[in-house]
Parts: sequence; structure tokens; C-alpha cells
Amino acid sequence: MINILVCGICGKMGANICEVIAADGDAQVVCGVDICGCLPHIPVYKSFSKVKESVDVIIDFSSPAALHSELELAKTRHVPVLLATTGYSADDLDYIEKCSSEIAIFKTANFSIGVNLLVKLVRNAAEALGESFDIEIIEKHHRLKADAPSGTALMLAESANGAFENMKEYVNGRDSILGKRGGEIGLHAVRGGTIVGEHEVMFAGDDEIITLSHSARSKKVFAAGALKAAKWILGKPAGKYDMMDVLENL
Repeated sequence: MINILVCGICGKMGANICEVIAADGDAQVVCGVDICGCLPHIPVYKSFSKVKESVDVIIDFSSPAALHSELELAKTRHVPVLLATTGYSADDLDYIEKCSSEIAIFKTANFSIGVNLLVKLVRNAAEALGESFDIEIIEKHHRLKADAPSGTALMLAESANGAFENMKEYVNGRDSILGKRGGEIGLHAVRGGTIVGEHEVMFAGDDEIITLSHSARSKKVFAAGALKAAKWILGKPAGKYDMMDVLENL
């Protein structure tokens, strides 16, 4: 049985993770860390220093604020960490890189298998189509989402840009930008209602348009992907991993 600690367990994603894991016969949530709230049947701590349970892996869907204490616990106990949080600072990213020399760290902006397949397809399309097609990315999320563009939209942009040696600039919307379009990758954010997450990558050429897209209908797709990744990373050596590593083994 895999013992899992969920950081951000009292949030919506925490609830989805607990539900998905409860239906799995090989894993269980033994505790959580969350600064708000508590749960009736699972110990919830306000800080990682208070955690008493033995854990095999940490799943984090919370915020960058938890990063340092979380990775300190992981290094002390020699357990892998799955990071699904976005909005990390440059210092945070440097710290993640440093800690990955001691423990296995799985970092992704999106745990959906479908989204990560889309990332691969976008790279393939960008390589095949080249400079003759303009690239625009449109992402849609619920009204409460804090960051824009989304971490997944940036993943898609980076995948496409990899086909051009990362030389293309990103333009977030085009308000007040005059003149014709350049060679950039455009990113556009839509916020409204309860949209879980929709991402569309448009390749617009002369007289034809190719569109690749993904639509999440429930947060459970992210929870299911996180559980798959948690099982996959057990026993892996120190280093940085992401969903592309998991896709190669499907």
C-alpha cells in the first residue's frame, strides 16, 4: 500500500485526489497539510514539521508558499514529491533544481494524460509546419483562477517554441499593439463561470488552419494523472521528472 501525503488537502483539488485515491486498491491518503480547515477521518497539519505519519510520496496542488518546508521534509525522509503548483518564482525554481540532486521531484503544470499528449502533438506540428504557420494559444478557465496565462498554456507555448530553438517571443493578448502580426506566439486567457480548463493551439497558415485542443470536463482527470505519476515515481533515483516520462511508459 502506498502512503500519500496531500498538500492542499482541504481545497477542491485535494478533495478530488482523496476521492480518486479512495477508489484505488494500491494507495491511501494517510495525512494532509493545509493552513485552512480539517477533515473528519484524515489527520491534517498546518505545517510539514508536524507530520507524524510515515509517507511514501507527497502530492502538492497548493501554492508556492509551501515549497521550502515541503522539500525539506521530503529530503529528510527521502521521499519523492509531485509538484502541480504554478506561479513559482525564479528562486523557487532554483531551489527545486537544487533539491532534485537529492530526491526525485516530479514537476508539471498539468497532470492530465490528455494535455501532455497535446503538448507532444504541438511540438510535432510546430516542427512540421515551421515558420509558414502563425501560432496562437487560447486558454479558458473558471472565474476564480488567479494566474494568466495558465501554466498549461505556457507548457504548450514552450513545446511549440522548442521547434524554433526557443527564439519566438510570447505576446499575452494584443491590447494597444498596433501593426501587423510578427513571428511571436500569441497567448490569450479567458476567465468565466466554472470552466475546468480548455486549451486550444491554432496553427494559421495561408488558406488553412490546423487546430489542436483539449477540454477537461472534471478536475478528476488531474487527480487520476497525479495518482498514476505517484505510482510511477516510486523507486526512481534523484532527479527531475514530468508527465513526458510517464507517457513514454504507457
